[in-house]
Amino acid sequence: MAFSGQPDFSSVLSEKVLDAVPVSGGDIGSSYRVKTEKSDYFIKRYSSSGLPGMEAAGINAMAATKTISVPEVISFDDHSLVLKFIKQAGRCSDFQTLLGRGLAAMHRVSAEQTEHREVKGFGFNKDNYIGTTPQKNTACDNWTDFLIENRLGYQIRLAADSALTSAWNRLSGKIPQLLAGTEEPPCLIHGDLWGGNVISGEDSKPVIIDPAAYYGHREMELGMTRLFGGFNSEFYMAYDSVYPLKPGWEKRINLYILYHVLNHYNMFGGGYRSQALNLINSYL
Repeated sequence: MAFSGQPDFSSVLSEKVLDAVPVSGGDIGSSYRVKTEKSDYFIKRYSSSGLPGMEAAGINAMAATKTISVPEVISFDDHSLVLKFIKQAGRCSDFQTLLGRGLAAMHRVSAEQTEHREVKGFGFNKDNYIGTTPQKNTACDNWTDFLIENRLGYQIRLAADSALTSAWNRLSGKIPQLLAGTEEPPCLIHGDLWGGNVISGEDSKPVIIDPAAYYGHREMELGMTRLFGGFNSEFYMAYDSVYPLKPGWEKRINLYILYHVLNHYNMFGGGYRSQALNLINSYL
């Protein structure tokens, strides 16, 4: 059944639809809370083909670690992703602590369990998106090379900005030295972990949503948490209690923040350009 001005969900639900309400949020699709005779669902609709499968793959990979709560994938097709609807409750008093521990556990478990992974090295089994920007996940044995080629360098090429390109050309040669001694096995990261992608479940505990997942370096994940806020000292202390970060990670964090700032410049323009230049210059 299709309601006025809304998609027909019959292609992805075999149940009778009783109600469908648009839900705000998201950059690359439209979302609905859909109530049927049997259950409530959260359905994301995309105009571009294949995006639901990309997101489902990331959610299922995180779910497989059995460490932190994520939405349950019901089904997907070329244009729709069906998730079990999460009824949110108020956050529990130790929400940030549970979030830090859960994220660290996901990173640790996924770094240790390599034998069953489709991806060997850094990357993912398919390209996906970070916001509206394609995210290249071609596998690479070396994190430094992956970061330079598939993350920072790719965003610089998309920007096609002479000042950013010039600054990047000076920075890129320094990155191997900046990251020397930080080598770790690749771990599964959410990939777009800002405050808006953390909600509370019906049990008031953390649930992470809307991933841009791949196997990367966990310092990249922590960089994104520093960009827009939403993660307090309890979160970082709890994370470190489960999977301590290597010394000096705070000095490297601007490299990882840079990726997301460049992505926001490519999506929105504006002041993100000067922020990106300032981040690059902090290492020059």
